[in-house]
Amino acid sequence: MLKVNKISKFYAKSNKQLKAIDNISLEIPTGDFVSIMGPSGSGKSTLLLVLGGMLTPSQGEVIIDGQSLYELNPEKLSALRLEKLGFIFQTFNLIPYLSALQNVQVPLLLKGMDSKQQIDKASYLLQKVGLSERLHHEPAELSVGQQQRVALARMLANEPSIILADEPTGNLDPVMSEHVMEFLSALNQEGRTVVMVTHDKNVAAHAKRRLTLVNGTIV
Repeated sequence: MLKVNKISKFYAKSNKQLKAIDNISLEIPTGDFVSIMGPSGSGKSTLLLVLGGMLTPSQGEVIIDGQSLYELNPEKLSALRLEKLGFIFQTFNLIPYLSALQNVQVPLLLKGMDSKQQIDKASYLLQKVGLSERLHHEPAELSVGQQQRVALARMLANEPSIILADEPTGNLDPVMSEHVMEFLSALNQEGRTVVMVTHDKNVAAHAKRRLTLVNGTIV
């Protein structure tokens, strides 16, 4: 269960207080698939970062499986993210000087897995996303769609129970977008919770329910 209690995020700019998200409360049951839509600047990505423990809210709390994220010290928060959360970003965030295999190994290394196990698991995950012949290619040697598949494999490395996706198809053509959404839907059918920010109604249609943000508030 992912639960949000009255969270807000404020920014100070030119002696004014700007609200990115405003007094949002929300419950996302285990196994749900939620899309978050809204105009540019409505607070979608800010909300996702707060849900993922990467941006401290100005007020309110985020609770995952009974634990209040922002009451944890940095070490315990990092451990919880590593154990329970998987992230997908529009820009992929791959390390440019590492191969596809090495990029997928990174979270496994952080988890303390030994080298052989890292290689075996990363190879399996890249095979699962159809990149078994691209293990040793760096991101610049891969197409945009292939880079997103590496990002998907890396996200799965720690077998997260909650997947947070920020415009996961934003840089992809329609065919690859559909492949990515089929993949996320399959992960959801396995019981994983998916929370996805998107501007695309066709992408949002894959979710079980849709939320709309306007001026930082769910409408």
